[in-house]
Amino acid sequence: MIKNIFKQILLLLIALSASLSAQTDTLVTTNGETITGELKNMDRGVLIIETDYSDSDFEIEWNKISSVHSKNIFIVSLTDGVRLIGTLNGDRNEYKIQTEDAIYIKDTKSIVTIEPLDETILGRLSASLGVGYNITKANNLHQFNMRSSLGYFAQSWKADGSFDAVYSEQDSVAQTKRIDAQVSYKYFLISDWYASVSSDFLQNDEQKLQLRSTPKIGFGNYIIHSNSVYLSVGGGLSGNFENYTDPTLETRNSSEIFFNAELNMFDFGDLSLLTNTIVYKNLDESDRIRNDFKIDLKYDLLGSDFYIKLGYTLNYDSHPIEGAGTTDYVIQTTFGWDL
Repeated sequence: MIKNIFKQILLLLIALSASLSAQTDTLVTTNGETITGELKNMDRGVLIIETDYSDSDFEIEWNKISSVHSKNIFIVSLTDGVRLIGTLNGDRNEYKIQTEDAIYIKDTKSIVTIEPLDETILGRLSASLGVGYNITKANNLHQFNMRSSLGYFAQSWKADGSFDAVYSEQDSVAQTKRIDAQVSYKYFLISDWYASVSSDFLQNDEQKLQLRSTPKIGFGNYIIHSNSVYLSVGGGLSGNFENYTDPTLETRNSSEIFFNAELNMFDFGDLSLLTNTIVYKNLDESDRIRNDFKIDLKYDLLGSDFYIKLGYTLNYDSHPIEGAGTTDYVIQTTFGWDL
């Protein structure tokens, strides 16, 4: 225990020393171009490097990097789920990751993410915000929709959140709204396994839900974990707590087991795709099954931080409250921005 603490302190001191001495990183691309600066991170198949001779950071596809040379300390995540802390040097066929204990030889496809050990909090954040607005003269229809996300990535854990909303109003028709939100925390274990704690929240007029809260705890595994595709599956226990828009209806609480799968494809030119499905089997109502499905197809505009996104969300309940629909879905087209 004391030995491990000492190693961590030593690595932090090495990282601090590297930062104070303003060491630089050197990259060579597959077309022979040399770039010198500070390697900010590599994630989802894109490497970001900051240079003194450009006001904006360079973004380069990881498979277009021929070699990396640096004396700085990085957290390097591999396709097998292992996370190494050490220096990174070599070429695309034989990168050497030198840790406190050993030297690991890996090629380009084996490396999923690269994070400087002394990276700032802001550098670990990811965020997106997309909005859309429709208006028609007929019936004075106004509709606003939003699709957003926020995430933070650390060495051994990851936190994510999302908030999607649709508001619609028109003459002679009651206002409708739909809010879908999630928060989640994953702690990474060995061999690409992880433990997760999360909660989903849904407000849905179609299914008469004033609020459905679904806290979950479970485990999962990344079946595919490369620098272009993530595929994970998992499951666990959840609770289902429902309040309805009709005040005469009693609240409905139950326990469930759930199974989920998520596919994230992000290194396909300017296109990326994220889809997630969760199936719930009720333990108190044996014949009740629910399913939450979500898919986002995003197109980056001219390599910038702006994008156009097409999103689809479906909620299914085999036994909803009396008078409510079994399904509710929303299709959203948004224009947005990424961090």
